[in-house]
Amino acid sequence: MNKKKKEKLTILKKGHSCYPSSPCDARIETFKNPRMDSDYTVEFATDEFTSLCPVTSQPDFARIEISYCPAEKCIESKSLKLYLFSYRNFEGFAEDIINRILKDLSKACRPKWMEIEGVFTPRGGISIKVISEYNSKKKGKIK
Repeated sequence: MNKKKKEKLTILKKGHSCYPSSPCDARIETFKNPRMDSDYTVEFATDEFTSLCPVTSQPDFARIEISYCPAEKCIESKSLKLYLFSYRNFEGFAEDIINRILKDLSKACRPKWMEIEGVFTPRGGISIKVISEYNSKKKGKIK
């Protein structure tokens, strides 16, 4: 008889949140896609994303939107929240940050498709919008 393997969502089970100090220290947890027989879209959004400018060390604020079509795994939302929070003291240009988020999330869940959009609020009178996309059929493996 086969026993069903229990998923280990350790971050979700903790009574308190341990905030990672950088994206390198963060862990993105996943769980088995409960509807692998369907193609559907999962969307996450936050207006509370912050990072630091790599030149001035001033804070950058952004709205981050994440959309993906799961394959075998889905992203657990609390671990995603803590992962995004880990950018708070991270210095990086908007272009690098959005592409790094895409790489980290697509590597964690191996979706059929994923898009990350970051709209950074104006500093110096201009806003920045970065959109990065992963398509498993176009790009093949995730590096």
